[in-house]
Amino acid sequence: MQQVCPFLWFDDKAEEAVNLYVSLFTDARIITTNRWNAGTPYPEGSIMSIGFELDGRPYQAFNGGPEHPFTDAISLFVNVETQAEVDALWNGLTANGGEPGPCGWLRDPYGLSWQIIPTTLVELMADPDPGRSSRAVEAMMSMGKIDIATLHAAADG
Repeated sequence: MQQVCPFLWFDDKAEEAVNLYVSLFTDARIITTNRWNAGTPYPEGSIMSIGFELDGRPYQAFNGGPEHPFTDAISLFVNVETQAEVDALWNGLTANGGEPGPCGWLRDPYGLSWQIIPTTLVELMADPDPGRSSRAVEAMMSMGKIDIATLHAAADG
């Protein structure tokens, strides 16, 4: 059976990053941990890779050195329902060295980009009333962390 799985290349903090991610999502778990063997360029017994799941989706985290840092060209898009979910994920991923960005984007302490987007924003952007949609998009463009109440107020004019 084929399965597509994001492969995340970290310098040397894969375990720390995965522990953060698993702590922030309710349906998350570590599945496998693989260690470097003797004779590799990395310390024997140190973490090589970690298989984990977030909301039932598989990921692989790999400690491969600094040659391939993350860029904003790829991000993990997280669709949430409530402001409490937005706040918890935003605060958890920007803590301890993460960086807030515009329009629901952020970079976690390990350099990985995320988008924390409430379904309300997606629905308002697709509103058949172009005025409501435009006002919601305009409000979103002025935000870092998305605020659902402000989106509704803006859409309603």
